[in-house]
Amino acid sequence: MNPVRTKTFYYAYVIQSNKDGRFYTGFTVDLRKRLKEHNESKYISWTKGRGPFDLIYYEACKNKEDARQREKYLKTGRGKRFIKERLRRFLVRTG
Repeated sequence: MNPVRTKTFYYAYVIQSNKDGRFYTGFTVDLRKRLKEHNESKYISWTKGRGPFDLIYYEACKNKEDARQREKYLKTGRGKRFIKERLRRFLVRTG
């Protein structure tokens, strides 16, 4: 049995809309499922109708509250600057 697969992780994540380039930050226990739900517009939320999305950043946390706090931080001005600096080369648009 793979010990990594048996542990539950919670993820704070940032996705980017391919339509308007805007970011959405959230947290989840199943990152693949959640990205699929965003892309299928499963929920009436900020992301509905703005897809498709690319996952551009995520962090794994061992407990739910840590992931919630990280999501909260990434939504602040300082957190947004952190993401932009961290992904500086990736976010450069060509063309």
